[in-house]
Amino acid sequence: MAKTSKSKKSKKMVEKLKPLGTDSNETIAKSCPSCGGGNLVTDYAHGELVCKKCGLVISEELIDFGPEWRAFDEEQRSKRSRTGGPVKYAKLDKGLTTEIDKYDRDIRGGAIQPERKAQLYRLRKWQRRSRMSDSFQRNLSIALPELDRMCAYLSIPGNIKEECAMWYRKAVSKGLVRGRSIESVVAAVIYLISRQHQLPKTLDELEEASGVKRKDIGRSYRFLCRKLDIKMPIATPMDYVPRFASELGLSGETEAKAIEILEEAREKGIISGRGPTGVAAAAIYLAAKITNDKQTQKGIAGKLIGVTEVTIRNRYEELARALNMNM
Repeated sequence: MAKTSKSKKSKKMVEKLKPLGTDSNETIAKSCPSCGGGNLVTDYAHGELVCKKCGLVISEELIDFGPEWRAFDEEQRSKRSRTGGPVKYAKLDKGLTTEIDKYDRDIRGGAIQPERKAQLYRLRKWQRRSRMSDSFQRNLSIALPELDRMCAYLSIPGNIKEECAMWYRKAVSKGLVRGRSIESVVAAVIYLISRQHQLPKTLDELEEASGVKRKDIGRSYRFLCRKLDIKMPIATPMDYVPRFASELGLSGETEAKAIEILEEAREKGIISGRGPTGVAAAAIYLAAKITNDKQTQKGIAGKLIGVTEVTIRNRYEELARALNMNM
């Protein structure tokens, strides 16, 4: 009798519930409306959402957004997939253009007939011309290799490089690069996006990588932020500590201690108005003295770009005095 009443109850509740996908505002339930359990199982064979505890069918006729084919190993999956590789903004054609081979060979590797070679030569020529058909493509043909070179020089990850390429394309499409050097705008985009991802690069590093004066990079950076309506991200000394610690070859204990010192200094309002790179270098020097990690002010200033020995000494004295760490 218990099983019969339970099945009737489940049947009635199913009739009251709408199938998932019939209403655009409908969301998948996170708990069972009958027993309150949160262990819900999706039955892909029948398209149902079932409570594993009481067996109630919460939703039916689920929509499967996956492919209509099945694959049992990686080889079948690669053969049946039709989407191709991801779009890459750092490439001129976004990785979607078909190349006409220059070796004059057919699909089997055999030589092409002489009368067909002239036709393929003309096709390759017009393909090159079509890529440079407007100023947008010509600008990207210069800027994207420069972006790739600068990102490789600065050891910037691929995901940040792709985002830099996307924002540079937006700047070109809005006509913001006109009248400015391509190198300064590329450096400004790298400076902006790297700060947003808490992996900031200094203007001195960008000046060395691009060959453009830091004043011009800063001017382009402020112009892009204003025209693209982007809030200028603020770089904190904590953002520079992991990279500085890696360049100096410090231990994880010293890096953690430096971040702890900076957090305490931020709460006391010591580091406000100070250059983040100098404060980060001073905190690393102070943390190295606490953990007995052999570092000198001259050695730190020599390995880090844009940080001088005098700046480290002044910031170190301020931190030690304010935090009562007389080393």
